[in-house]
Amino acid sequence: MENKHEIYLDNAATTRTHPDVVSAMLPYFSLHFGNPSSLYSIARSSRTAIEEARRKVAAALGADEREIFFTSGGTESDNWAIRGIASAHGKKGRHIITTAIEHHAVLHTVEALEKEGFEITYLPVDEYGMVSPESVEEAIRPDTILISVMLANNEIGTIQPVQKIGEIARSHKIIFHSDAVQAIGQIPVDVRTMNVDLLSISAHKFGGPKGVGALFIRRGLRIDPLLYGGAQEQRRRAGTENVPGIVGLGAAIERAAAMMSEKAERMKKLRKRLIDGLLTIPKSRLNGHPTERLPNNVNIIFDYIEGESILLLLDANGIAASTGSACTSASLDPSHVLLACGLPHEQAHGSLRLTLGEETTEADIDYVLGVVPTVVQRLRDMSPLTPKELRTR
Repeated sequence: MENKHEIYLDNAATTRTHPDVVSAMLPYFSLHFGNPSSLYSIARSSRTAIEEARRKVAAALGADEREIFFTSGGTESDNWAIRGIASAHGKKGRHIITTAIEHHAVLHTVEALEKEGFEITYLPVDEYGMVSPESVEEAIRPDTILISVMLANNEIGTIQPVQKIGEIARSHKIIFHSDAVQAIGQIPVDVRTMNVDLLSISAHKFGGPKGVGALFIRRGLRIDPLLYGGAQEQRRRAGTENVPGIVGLGAAIERAAAMMSEKAERMKKLRKRLIDGLLTIPKSRLNGHPTERLPNNVNIIFDYIEGESILLLLDANGIAASTGSACTSASLDPSHVLLACGLPHEQAHGSLRLTLGEETTEADIDYVLGVVPTVVQRLRDMSPLTPKELRTR
């Protein structure tokens, strides 16, 4: 019998492109199709649209529009921030500070730089996935050129003390980058208040299209390009601009900023209801900080079962969820984030991440709370690791 429910709770992986955003994008696929770098009138509407989107992104981030550079998404923005600084400042020093829980777009980039002779310090986190600003300051060396700490973790939702870390970086005259991909549209982001020099965003995390993002680069900062070949984006990022995508990014971030406060309050209420309900299941625990976390993020571990098994049974019941980062969903490795929080390998394999969206309803939460305990019990009854007191047969 076909399941009639379709509940999407994986908004940290991607959000639905909002219809208003799609409508804003459509004319730039065929009506205003000109290459923005061309001089004739057909192209001018494309150029005008890009600059309008740049103003919208700048306004949402508290930046100057000349500090916004469009990219293909969060991964490119992270790569450009880190590699661009390493290339431009490598003669000054070859030490970079980051954390053990960064997105792989950051971790794999610094790992590649290690092979090129850079030294990387991976800061530990506490049991909640929180980085200590004191540990950042203690890790600084005379040859440190970059600190990269994400604003909010994509798996467990913990919000980092980025403003304080930024103050430390500025006092030591060290460049500071933050991956804010998960935070935009969820919590306020102001690049001046946060004391960041570089900040990465991606449109599809807040109701925009996939394949487009932006990098904030503080004015006056010396950074080398990641891509070469053209004079686009103030000669810093080559390649013909993705005009429909950029228009969509601008429309999405303007919309997300306008509704963020109201949405966050609603998400927090739904999140509490979901967490409270799931934690009634024996041998369960919440991952991430209990209060300093994204308003839409719920990450729970159920002992004695694997996360992948939960996902399959939830999907059979019409619920879309994940075990962690969408970028590592095909990997059999345990979550590097949960391992960094001190969890053993067997528990780091078994998390369930449920991330709410603006379409999530109380009825959705009630349905999930009805399904998950049954799924968990079924899997525990099948597992040889489950103790007798938790079995029903």
